[in-house]
Amino acid sequence: MSPVMVVGAGPVGLSAALALRAHGLPVVLLEADPEDRERPGSRALFVHRETLGLLDAMLPGLAAEITSYGRTWHTRRTLYRGREVYARTFPPPSGPPPFTSLRQTDTERFLRAACERAGVEFVWGARVTGVRSTESEVHLTGEDGRVWTGAFAVAADGARSAVRRGLGIALEGTHGEGFHVVVDVADLPGAELPLERVFHYEHPGVGGRSVMRVPFTGGFQVDLQCRDDDRQEAYGTEEAVRRWLPAIVGDGYGERILWVSTYRFLRKVAASFTDAHRRVLLAGEAAHLFPPFGARGMNSGIADAAAAAEAIAAGTGEAVAEFAAVRRAAALFNSAAAGAALDHLRPHRRTVRVRQRAAAALAPVLPWCGSWLEHAPYGPRHGAPAVAGRKY
Repeated sequence: MSPVMVVGAGPVGLSAALALRAHGLPVVLLEADPEDRERPGSRALFVHRETLGLLDAMLPGLAAEITSYGRTWHTRRTLYRGREVYARTFPPPSGPPPFTSLRQTDTERFLRAACERAGVEFVWGARVTGVRSTESEVHLTGEDGRVWTGAFAVAADGARSAVRRGLGIALEGTHGEGFHVVVDVADLPGAELPLERVFHYEHPGVGGRSVMRVPFTGGFQVDLQCRDDDRQEAYGTEEAVRRWLPAIVGDGYGERILWVSTYRFLRKVAASFTDAHRRVLLAGEAAHLFPPFGARGMNSGIADAAAAAEAIAAGTGEAVAEFAAVRRAAALFNSAAAGAALDHLRPHRRTVRVRQRAAAALAPVLPWCGSWLEHAPYGPRHGAPAVAGRKY
């Protein structure tokens, strides 16, 4: 039986390989980096309940491994210019948690170990630079001249996907102005911050910029929303973070910084999620790019991976075409939801700012106003299972 090739050993590629093995298919996973690579930073923090269910279907017990390591909190707070407008503590769930929070490096560690147990064949240092598909197979070419051939391939090689570019499939959409800064910070032993997610509209300690703090196992992530005219060196370097971080979380964390990165808001979806011969299936950031609010990126990518494996197991062009149509529709939904969130998070219209200010003023007497301020930065929360992305 010809192997299925998966390109990219991030969480989406690892999930695709694991799902394919669950269907009994041989898998070769090609990764450009060396086996001993280091992957700094949290990137995607949340693994949603729906995603945990997909992973457990790929390898029973995997969800329990991940949730036993990750963190789940039950309190959420929202503040407006330093004044609390929303706070709610939820009781612990009786069943699977609604989410678990851990750094992406740890999620990948669990997925890689699961793939090794499942018999996935890894090829490290295999940077794919060319792709050619026919009616019956796919040929992938590495930069060193090696060629891999299989019946199908899953392209999970990220935003700069060489496979997608090789197929001539465009990413369509927009990018936002300005940038955000993401910082991973280790806990101070014995002085851990409360296990809660906190969002600040117009935090007075950082000149009215909005800030979110999210816990993960061993620390927390801070997201600072910069303005369109902010300079990256003023906010997005480790030295700059040491200057503004104490206003957010207090003193003592300057030497606990694990990772600093900046990102711009991209909303892009591939014009097609498969090639003309229906032999290559796009998944994750090879197929779509979303802003991080709502945790749509990795979670929707893992849903892509599970659906791709199911289509490949069916072995027909019709199944692949259905995969491409359904997952592209999901991506377009997520893109629209992310756009609604961005309009709220980075309001260029005066009417949005006025609504936010009015809601903050009314929150003490009209609780639904505080609830709106809490939920609006994440866009719509409902859609097809494992599609829409949910806010936690």
